[in-house]
Amino acid sequence: MSETEIRDDRAAGRLEAVGGGEVVGRIEYFVLESPARALVPVHTIVEPAHEGKGIAGSLARELYALAEREGVPVAPLCPYVVKWAERHPELAPPTDPTLLSSAKAWLRAHPDRF
Repeated sequence: MSETEIRDDRAAGRLEAVGGGEVVGRIEYFVLESPARALVPVHTIVEPAHEGKGIAGSLARELYALAEREGVPVAPLCPYVVKWAERHPELAPPTDPTLLSSAKAWLRAHPDRF
């Protein structure tokens, strides 16, 4: 993973892992605004040729680091990010259940977004 760069494409709602000039993995997310601002990851995708290289974990780690830099929580809906957070509680604080409920409601209200 050392040659892979992670970049945030906020407008597209993607945290991307780029290696060799191509996107090799991504976390698709949205920014929840109410009841509080939060980053909400919905899907983690790693291209099949790049699986098993730690890309998904690096993306999850950077998502939490990005949220910390912005002073906002993460409300994970993506099953991979949920499991990653459980394995790394020192980097991934628990999410307020109200934020999770609001994130799920937002996703239901925007079925075409993901």
